[in-house]
Amino acid sequence: MKPHRRAADLALRYNAISILEHNLEDRADKTAVLTPDRDSTFRNVSDEVNRVGNALLGVGLQPGESVAILLPDTTEWATTFFACLKTGTVAVGINTLLTPRELAQILRESRARVLVVHHTLLAGALPSPEDPSFVEHVVVVGGGAHTTAGGGQANTATSAGTATAPTIGGPTIHDWVTWIADEPSTLEATDTHREDFATLNFSSGTTGEPKGIYHTHADLALTAQLWGVDVLGLQADDLTFSVAKLFFAYGLGGNLVFPWYVGGSAVLYSGSPRVATDVLGVIDRFKPTILFNAPTGYASILAVEAFSERYDLSSLRLGVSAGEALPAPLWHRFKEQTGVELLDGIGSTENFHIFVSNRPGDVRPGSSGKPVAGYECRIVDTEGKAVSPGKVGNLHVKGETAALFYLHDSERSRQTFLGEWLNTGDKYTVDEDGYYWHAGRSDDMLKVGGIWVSPVEVESVLVEHESVLECAVVGAVDDAELVKPKALVVLKEGSRDAAGDKLAQELIDHCVERMAAYKRPRWVEFVDELPKTATGKIQRYRLR
Repeated sequence: MKPHRRAADLALRYNAISILEHNLEDRADKTAVLTPDRDSTFRNVSDEVNRVGNALLGVGLQPGESVAILLPDTTEWATTFFACLKTGTVAVGINTLLTPRELAQILRESRARVLVVHHTLLAGALPSPEDPSFVEHVVVVGGGAHTTAGGGQANTATSAGTATAPTIGGPTIHDWVTWIADEPSTLEATDTHREDFATLNFSSGTTGEPKGIYHTHADLALTAQLWGVDVLGLQADDLTFSVAKLFFAYGLGGNLVFPWYVGGSAVLYSGSPRVATDVLGVIDRFKPTILFNAPTGYASILAVEAFSERYDLSSLRLGVSAGEALPAPLWHRFKEQTGVELLDGIGSTENFHIFVSNRPGDVRPGSSGKPVAGYECRIVDTEGKAVSPGKVGNLHVKGETAALFYLHDSERSRQTFLGEWLNTGDKYTVDEDGYYWHAGRSDDMLKVGGIWVSPVEVESVLVEHESVLECAVVGAVDDAELVKPKALVVLKEGSRDAAGDKLAQELIDHCVERMAAYKRPRWVEFVDELPKTATGKIQRYRLR
């Protein structure tokens, strides 16, 4: 594919479906995606994309409208995503770990009219009468299309792929297989502008509320070239595998958009990223050449006894780390035990992918590397003035793939999108050689396993417990030098005698029951009081 390093390199009327379909010219029968259940060639994938696209048009979807994808990493995720691109609709990748309340909010904010959901996630995804939704059609992957949940009612399809009109009782439920079975395997791509919105991802904000971030068709091609090709050196003979899921921009780019941009293949793994032996088993079985993971994931692999002897990792030529800073000791340990070089970098959903990165053969362990060509970075003080090398400041980045705003959040948008510059919210230093070093967050947000966690959200759940008077959540470093949430809790007078391991675990379990498990505090420390200002605000910097 012709390199696209600037938006102007793309045709004005551009549809990112070309990232998939250019492979039909000379490698249609090459395997595009491998999963434990089935392998699919580029031709297979394209045919299914067209069937899904025709089914979306068949339920009346128009360009610019949203399709929510709530699936584990499967071929259906990939074909739904590219069907959205081809039809000009907006693909909304949703975190499968979210609670029903969180899901309902995203469905409402995105105004998704179609929800494609795995049958194991259906129970928590259907809208209830108490929480109105724009969803008119629910397509269930893996069976279970007859199931309803949440106290709501749902209509069923009248025949294979044919839906009754939605009613007040709830959305129409379709079975994936029958929904696309009779659809044509040919479809003309919708005429889209390169700046039309293609994706909508949600990233946590400082209050814990999700921030909706749009990206355009052009952004997908530009990031694929600027980082995937120009930095990572992706080629057609590469096979990628990402522990980070496709609903993350990191996983979506690294393990779907970027490999297909160059004609490479991807391994899709629907299992838990927390089970390191399963991840190692996937590498051993499928033999990927590039692994995408977060520092927490690499630490988990290193914790597996004799992992490099029990599992064949010889196929890996590179490992990529992002989502949080990779500690230098972790880099050295992985290199010593596997011979694989890890490339750490910093990216953001706001930029779609990585914009500061180490390079193959040019790694400074502990740093985020250097700015990627196509992006300009600056480190400034609170007044926007440049700081000298070695001084800590706020990292700003400028590049064509930056989003323009947060959906339904004008105040946060004004703080983040500063004309041509994007305020990343990260504190950084730059050394005399031009390497960037992460120095923490500009706010109180924590990045845990590559996912943003709001301390305020965790605190609000903890104080719901009958024993908790007040609390504060801060980042603490575990044995692998990775940041995890720690709760400092002041108990109510009548509960202070119960302070101990049993109550600490009870509070952790309390959080797990009410929010996504990765947000839970890993430690609970009971304290007599929390440091506060004269106005009663908790002094988090003192706790840190």
